[in-house]
Amino acid sequence: MADPILIWGAGAIGGILGAYWARAGEDVLLVDIVPEHVEACRTTGLSITGPVEEFTQVIPAVLPENLEGKYTRIVLAVKAPATAIAMKQLAPFLAEDGYVLSAQNGLNELTIAKTVGEERTMGAFVNFGADWHGPGEILFGNRGAVVVGEIDGSVKERTRDMHRLLSIFEPDAILTDDIWAYLWGKLGYGAMLFATALTPDSMTANFADPNRVPAFVKLGREVMAVASSRGVEPKGFNGFDPAAFMPNASEEAARASIANLAAFNSTTAKTHSGIWRDLAVRKRRTEVDPQIGIICALAREEGIETPALDAVKRLINEIENGQREQSADTFGELLKQCS
Repeated sequence: MADPILIWGAGAIGGILGAYWARAGEDVLLVDIVPEHVEACRTTGLSITGPVEEFTQVIPAVLPENLEGKYTRIVLAVKAPATAIAMKQLAPFLAEDGYVLSAQNGLNELTIAKTVGEERTMGAFVNFGADWHGPGEILFGNRGAVVVGEIDGSVKERTRDMHRLLSIFEPDAILTDDIWAYLWGKLGYGAMLFATALTPDSMTANFADPNRVPAFVKLGREVMAVASSRGVEPKGFNGFDPAAFMPNASEEAARASIANLAAFNSTTAKTHSGIWRDLAVRKRRTEVDPQIGIICALAREEGIETPALDAVKRLINEIENGQREQSADTFGELLKQCS
């Protein structure tokens, strides 16, 4: 009997993975809440556009209310704020011997594990650039690091199978026994991306501006301090070097890492972060509460002060609420916490 890979959330991440897997002959089923997107994927096809590769792939797709059956492999690819609700919806469809892979930003594995158990939860780190442009169309802006691993540090047959699948999409995909190190590394970089969304400027323009570098350095150091307090040694990727933001690291090392991020982002067709796109284009709330908020909460548990992270969360929330604009002045408010 067929056992499709169920992808819950067919946006920038889930849609691209599904398109590559379906094109390679893997049995895939997409679940998404946008009726027009579901219809396009299953009829005329999902179009992947951009400089990396362009193709259109028809993929079976359904709305959540039309889903039936049980699935051994479920890839969760919704925005972080939707994780808890999505887990309640998909849990009845998870096979007894199945697992849920989090292909998201943040520490959503913690939420998934609370619903289905740690033994049925797998983690993934993704850093490729992509944007959902509308029903049936996703921009693939650039390749980036892709890592998969069990949250308990083991390597199982199912982990190897998921690594095989991810390698179809990204040939350099990594199988790790320390997924938390990559997830915390992404949190450090992610905090900086939230800061870039405070302005209308591109990611590269933000990282290349020497006047803004102190904010990025401060954010990186705060995230690494929290990671260290939890016994995690974050790993680097695509120009981001967590070691450069550790307490004993030099200012020069941190600035060099920021410069590398400017260079890496200058090569992508995805000029702005998904956070910026949520605020400026889609006019919806971002992932700041589950991504940055959780770091701040964990920091408080350890007695660590995070003035820069607190400021980013507050400023993004104010933009979401229509109380501020994305502007240089708004970034200036962050800089006040980074002296």
